[in-house]
Amino acid sequence: MAATIPPRTVHPQPIPRDEMDDETRVLFDAALAAQANAHVRYSSYHVGCSVLTSNGSMYAGANVENAAYPQGLCAEATALAMMASAGEREARVVLTVCDSEGLATSCGGCRQKIREFATADTIIHACSKAGLWATYTMEGLLPDSFGPEHL
Repeated sequence: MAATIPPRTVHPQPIPRDEMDDETRVLFDAALAAQANAHVRYSSYHVGCSVLTSNGSMYAGANVENAAYPQGLCAEATALAMMASAGEREARVVLTVCDSEGLATSCGGCRQKIREFATADTIIHACSKAGLWATYTMEGLLPDSFGPEHL
């Protein structure tokens, strides 16, 4: 991926898996595999997320719902918890795969969770099973955000 990307790039049609660059394809496959394991007995809305760290490690997670709403976990929270539990602290790329037919991005809470482990240039890809719909930088997805450096 290029060193500098625009803060927000949305595609009119998804970029299919076979047209993604190698790094994005690997992250897409990991998020898709995690999505298949989502525990979504209430919403039936499957989400998978993969995170590539600055050290080159990859972590993936799925959304896990709970009968006691809102006690479930979004896929982003699960993947980031796996990353943090392994001692990693910097997400370089985050990719989500949602059940939506079109563009679906991380909820506000997950944007803040990603921000905890991101730099302004962290890349966030939003995908459906059909492919890549949009790419953001952290700054593009959550501009003027509040983060650890503010404390």
